[in-house]
Amino acid sequence: MKKVSELLLPFFHNKFIEAGVDEVGRGCYAGPVYAAAVILPKTFYHPLLNDSKELTKEERNLLRPIIEKECYSFAVASVTNVEIDRINILQASFKAMHLALNKLNTSPELLLVDGNRFKKYKKLPHQCIIKGDGMYAPIAAASVLAKTYRDEYMENLHEKYTMYSWNKNKGYGTREHRDAIEIHGLCRYHRKSFNIWPDFKNDSETLVED
Repeated sequence: MKKVSELLLPFFHNKFIEAGVDEVGRGCYAGPVYAAAVILPKTFYHPLLNDSKELTKEERNLLRPIIEKECYSFAVASVTNVEIDRINILQASFKAMHLALNKLNTSPELLLVDGNRFKKYKKLPHQCIIKGDGMYAPIAAASVLAKTYRDEYMENLHEKYTMYSWNKNKGYGTREHRDAIEIHGLCRYHRKSFNIWPDFKNDSETLVED
């Protein structure tokens, strides 16, 4: 359990309905980028809630249904690796966040965004907060949802592409994943714009067939 001095702040501004927004999967070699938006009651508290990277898989999975049940509204969205290759990962991350915000059934008045950059959403004011997922409860909640939904997606993909060990690395560029790419080539879920296999010439030579 966190010390009192390390507790997440429940809100940025008490006056506004705030949505925490975060994304997961920007640095991955494969798969989509996911984003979540969460509007929590300003009184929400759970001793485990933290930046999803600081939690175990079991802790994240425990928190997910609690967040979904007790929040005022939540939404999760993703942008595919094909779209990432087309518009670049930064723009794809912004798009995933916007898509999640579009799906909220409660309208926020202020967005709390993890990180240092964001593409303005409609006319809503936003506050970018570096390492905000370890500072504010709504952002931490968004990070947990984005992470659990994306991990679940990659674990399902693993069933068809077991050679890449996506059940363990979730598409990140681990040594095991890089070695598998050298042996088996790229598949349709890899991000080609990331230049993860410099020797690749064209799809017919390097793509793993479904």
